[in-house]
Amino acid sequence: MAAHRLASRHVERIWGRRDLAGAFAPPAGAGTEPIGEIWFEGAPEAELLVKYLFTSERLSIQVHPDDEAARARGHARGKDEAWYVLSAEPGAVIGLGLTHEISRDALREAARDGSIAQLLDWRPVRAGEIFYSPAGTIHAIGGGLSLIEIQQNLDLTYRLYDYGRPRELHLDEGVKVADPAPWARPFEPVRDGPRTILAAGHAFVLERWTLAGDAVAALPEGSVLIPLAPGGTIDGEALEAGSVRAGKGRVAIAGAADLLVAYPGAIAVDSILELGS
Repeated sequence: MAAHRLASRHVERIWGRRDLAGAFAPPAGAGTEPIGEIWFEGAPEAELLVKYLFTSERLSIQVHPDDEAARARGHARGKDEAWYVLSAEPGAVIGLGLTHEISRDALREAARDGSIAQLLDWRPVRAGEIFYSPAGTIHAIGGGLSLIEIQQNLDLTYRLYDYGRPRELHLDEGVKVADPAPWARPFEPVRDGPRTILAAGHAFVLERWTLAGDAVAALPEGSVLIPLAPGGTIDGEALEAGSVRAGKGRVAIAGAADLLVAYPGAIAVDSILELGS
């Protein structure tokens, strides 16, 4: 089969939640610590990684290295990431970039004394919004959110500030790779019928397909498919919210379906989706 379902793994986080149910409920025998992330892992060499995030409080203010900086330290790639907001409690925010540009020395001092929390540009968010955060963007995810995170497959985070939690900070590494400036949306979504290109031009392309009937997709190497709602099938298997598939090549999608689709590269593939079977 050209698209196969990925196994999931629940990850405990101090900022996570204990009330996950349904498709997101912890497996039998799991501990009582809060679950912050569910990872959907493909092959170790996969270009992309998909996570579901569930937050009860703010995550650390952090930054990730780009390809060049990560490879200089022996990693295969850097870490661009994007978030699709599944749900947001009233007042939920995401911090993206700074309110104004500062020097690296000023960034280091702000991280040390905690004033970086006031420098971060906190943005109200709502369900259905998408944010693409290129490597180097200083950011923090707020509490009260459920998100889908699509990222380059690198587990490397440099914490700049953590609200006094007893966890390691990485000021030297983080200040070196950070862009201490405002975030600008890198791509305006482009809609083409049932296909909307949500982000392109950086490490990966992210699209949303809202299909009313049958279609055939020609998936590039390294593609991931994330159902946003139950409905439809792919190669005869039911699509369910809370699941993720990896694929390559030609797949048949039948029935109404609502999917996020991501694949490595900077340019959206023109011929990726064909309506009708």
